[in-house]
Amino acid sequence: MKIAGTAFRWMADSEGEWLMIRSQKARQALEGLREGKTYDVEIKEHRERRSLDSNAYAWVLIGKLSEAVNLPPDEIYRHYIRDIGGNYDVVCVRSEAAETFRKAWEANGIGWQTDVMPSKIAGCTNVRCFYGSSTYDAKQMSRLIDLVVQDAKSVGIETKTPQELEEMMAGWQA
Repeated sequence: MKIAGTAFRWMADSEGEWLMIRSQKARQALEGLREGKTYDVEIKEHRERRSLDSNAYAWVLIGKLSEAVNLPPDEIYRHYIRDIGGNYDVVCVRSEAAETFRKAWEANGIGWQTDVMPSKIAGCTNVRCFYGSSTYDAKQMSRLIDLVVQDAKSVGIETKTPQELEEMMAGWQA
């Protein structure tokens, strides 16, 4: 069960520290727990996610671009991934492990890509690791859609109107 909110408070007593959560959903979740079982709890900052509609729309346009420019859809998609910004990390790995690391990273999906760069640390290689769009927040997905729409228009592909695009992207903010 996911519980969204900001009503949290720390408390300490003779038994240790406690986290208090004020939420009807939290109470319902706790009432469903069974005695004698162990449970994991995760707390992380909320982040708006992309909508499936916008992802599907991106792929529709990428498919049309593929036909228009005679390139595979995956190649077009992978090109956009590198232009999003804020969607990669650079990690330093032992040079002999770099290729294995890259293969493991890229196995996550089509958009998960890597570049190799020299490291100032002897025996190490820097690997720039791009995340695929499945991890994108609203801002990043909006940038992807903008790039695809711009290219689609440049080759005469009809796209949604600016208002329709805005409404589609507004679905993230709800």
